[in-house]
Amino acid sequence: MPEVMIGGIPVDFPFEPYDVQKAYMEKVVESLQNNTHALLESPTGTGKTLSLLCSTLAWLLVKKAQLQMNAQVGVFSEHASGSLRDSLKSGAGKGKGNISWGMPKIIYSSRTHSQLTQAMQELKRTSYRHVRATVLGSRDQMCIHPEVSKESNNMNKINMCQLKVKSKTCYFYNNVDTKKDDRSVKGNEILDIEDLVTVGKKLKCCPYYLSKELKQDADIIFMPYNYLLDPKSRKANGVDLMNNVVILDEAHNVEKMCEESASLQIRSTDIAICIEEITYVMRSFSENSEEQLDSTLDNSQPKDFTCDDLCVLKEIMLALEKAVDEIKVSSEGATFPGGFIFELLSQAEIRDHNQMAIITLMSNLITYLSTASASPFQRKGVGLQKIVDLLNVVFSGTTHTYKERVKMCYKVHVHLEDKKVKKNSDGWGALKAVSSKSAERVLSYWCFSPGFGMKQLLDQQVKTIILTSGTLAPLKPLISELGIPIDVQLENPHIVKGNQICVKIISQGPDNTPLNSNYQNRDNPVYISSLGRTILSFCRVVPDGLLVFFPSYPIMNKCQEAWQADGIWSNISNIKPIFVEPQRKDTFNSIINDFYSKICDPSTKGACFMAVCRGKVSEGLDFADMNGRAVIITGLPFPPLKDPRIVLKKKYLEELRVNNKELLAGDEWYSLEATRAVNQAIGRVIRHKNDYGAILLCDSRFNSPKLKSQLSAWLRDHINVSTRFGETVSEICRFFKSAEASLPSPKLKPLLPYESNNSVKDHELNKIGGVSFPITSTRLINKTATQRSVSQYPNSNEVYADFSMDFYKNVQSSSYVNEFKPKQAKDLFNVLDNSKDLTQDITQSLVSIHKREAEATVTSVAKRKKLKIKPFGFEETLKTEEKPSSIPDKVAPVSLVDFVKEIKVLLLPDQYKQFQTSISCYRKDGDYQIFIQSLKGLLENKKTLYLFKGMKRFLKEEHKQCFQEYCDNISFDS
Repeated sequence: MPEVMIGGIPVDFPFEPYDVQKAYMEKVVESLQNNTHALLESPTGTGKTLSLLCSTLAWLLVKKAQLQMNAQVGVFSEHASGSLRDSLKSGAGKGKGNISWGMPKIIYSSRTHSQLTQAMQELKRTSYRHVRATVLGSRDQMCIHPEVSKESNNMNKINMCQLKVKSKTCYFYNNVDTKKDDRSVKGNEILDIEDLVTVGKKLKCCPYYLSKELKQDADIIFMPYNYLLDPKSRKANGVDLMNNVVILDEAHNVEKMCEESASLQIRSTDIAICIEEITYVMRSFSENSEEQLDSTLDNSQPKDFTCDDLCVLKEIMLALEKAVDEIKVSSEGATFPGGFIFELLSQAEIRDHNQMAIITLMSNLITYLSTASASPFQRKGVGLQKIVDLLNVVFSGTTHTYKERVKMCYKVHVHLEDKKVKKNSDGWGALKAVSSKSAERVLSYWCFSPGFGMKQLLDQQVKTIILTSGTLAPLKPLISELGIPIDVQLENPHIVKGNQICVKIISQGPDNTPLNSNYQNRDNPVYISSLGRTILSFCRVVPDGLLVFFPSYPIMNKCQEAWQADGIWSNISNIKPIFVEPQRKDTFNSIINDFYSKICDPSTKGACFMAVCRGKVSEGLDFADMNGRAVIITGLPFPPLKDPRIVLKKKYLEELRVNNKELLAGDEWYSLEATRAVNQAIGRVIRHKNDYGAILLCDSRFNSPKLKSQLSAWLRDHINVSTRFGETVSEICRFFKSAEASLPSPKLKPLLPYESNNSVKDHELNKIGGVSFPITSTRLINKTATQRSVSQYPNSNEVYADFSMDFYKNVQSSSYVNEFKPKQAKDLFNVLDNSKDLTQDITQSLVSIHKREAEATVTSVAKRKKLKIKPFGFEETLKTEEKPSSIPDKVAPVSLVDFVKEIKVLLLPDQYKQFQTSISCYRKDGDYQIFIQSLKGLLENKKTLYLFKGMKRFLKEEHKQCFQEYCDNISFDS
């Protein structure tokens, strides 16, 4: 691997880095060398994660070498400094100069575990794969205890686990000490969560606690955001930040994560349930416990509390309930300064000196209820847990400085809510306030300063914080929000060129109706219709995958209903099948997989995915190449203006500006919330250096200089404003023609359906055609694999993500394929009867098709003077005059098995079943006319004509001459 010098640090990189990668690594090393904090933006596709890992680990190795050399000098030199000598006396120099004192660790965090897994896969492909690495996960992902792992409630799972660990009754936990040094655990291979679970099952030891052991000696620790930013999680997972480097990847979410991890909401019903649970446990202490004890409570369980403890705790909770009920609340709610929470809790005698004892007592009660309740439907400390969470957040600090910070950064908001009213669906948690007897009180303890959480990290004496993402712009207001000194900044340009991206602001639809998705216009049927026709027009010219993003779920649903009523929806669907992002998480995987499948389907013109900004589709999914050729933004996703939390956030920012006019204004923050969500959605399309796509901003407000300045820096220079809709459509059509002709076609690779929960391992063997291939990605194989010829892939012999076409062909002829290959059959009908075996060899058949197409195309291209690219839609106005030379006719495979396999590849499942039925009927009754009519409907087209003609040899002798005469007269219009 090439070695490049970055700021005096030798960095091993898998290839010669691009200029943007060098610039990025220089900034990383600069912040590490100077112990300063950095904010680095580098667009998706610029190799951000790879650059980040290589530069930080290169610096770490140099730092370790320096510290070890200093330790050696300190031990053996008479001239060692007094401070170093003192530190060595305290144990720093033990272990033959291999010190651990003062040795920094890299803590790499991201939003989800799937993103962490991707980063770990990147690390495995570098020369730094030998470093000691581990990942922290939850019991949900890592518990292998047969009883605990089946528990659906996460808190119950935690409590059951803690009790079993404490009582030494978990066999898997008990094995951790003896198995943690096993070769499969401390070998050279980096273990992600799935690896740890596999090793844990093999060694019969707990993966969850095994990861905590590996953390002690790790050079780099991977963990999700909340393990860092949430003080409770940080403490529970033993995350030590002192003198360590913290990396926050995908940091466009870090502001909201900081605020949410420090915020909490509790309802009056939660307090009532807590009181009920305490009363429920108190029954076991009654004098006639045998008569009154609920049959679902196992009284034999040990108790870490007394009857007096329960009586005092119940009095405290009754006092808290009374204090909350006495708060004067208007129909719009009541807002108090952050310090009000301490006053409220003090009315229930919960203060600094006793809060820890109350939390401990409640935790003991939760553990007791979780393990002593025999009924799976019995409440197991849900209300108690709500109060524990509240106290942990409120008392995460107890110093005077901490409380002064709370007064500045928090607000307490109390409002009434109808018990029947649920949170709205726009993702902001806005609540409808009502004033009636059926209402309950909702107490919100909201943090409005991301800097509150960031300063808590600084309080832990962290060495360096690096925040990075593909979409951070604009940086200045973000730095203002974070509230920590940022000395190193970077806004990297993209590596894509002008011919790879087309950015248009579409200010009016095809009927000249202005496109503006503001609040006043969202119910306008004329606007909604025009927007639908705009999307319909672009569907005709955008190839393959099209992503359409709406500001919120209600707006998307309203448009869907209107378009279905006036036929626009069905018109779009006729061109590209439509998929809609669901609000329920459990149905998301199947829908996204169906979308990917349609992109692969050669019988369609791609697919259209309608989604929501800030939704799951806009955040972490990869729509590279055919999966996403264009993204349409239908409007600006502003937060709900009258939501209490939004109102208070804007007010909070304005209060800060009284003393410092350079700080972020409330309206500016409100606008940034929308454009950052847009930047994230836009980032789904251009995913690597050879990718290309169109970005269509269908809202006239994007033409505002202020909004343009808030879009990602790499995007701004490419923005063009549409003047005439027809010309814009033609420009986009020409853009795609040019891009396909001038840019390398996507490289083939075997891929798996999307999995959001990492249940499929990236390096697990994937069986295709009876052969196992190593998997390195979770995207589906694109349309190119089934529709386009290998000759269109000039670089297909290069390895891409551990896979190449040559490798594919080599495996095809290997003994592994032959082992699964059916024996040659002499009769077509026998082959069809055994068609269930054909699935195993479907990949082999695809390769043979591609090979023949490649040979035919290469011959044809040599004869051509100029290659014409077929337009994407609007063909009637964009037809090419010059016609390419004809490609030599294909010949049907000689092998009967290969012949049937090829038919199965090229026909849809329903068509193949129809083909089987036709063969069966012809075999039975010999009706030639019916059989031929069926074949004509299935195979008589340009793509499968060679197979249609190849059917001659399977016909009865008396029908072959008639069939040949028919075939000789077949012709297609060019």
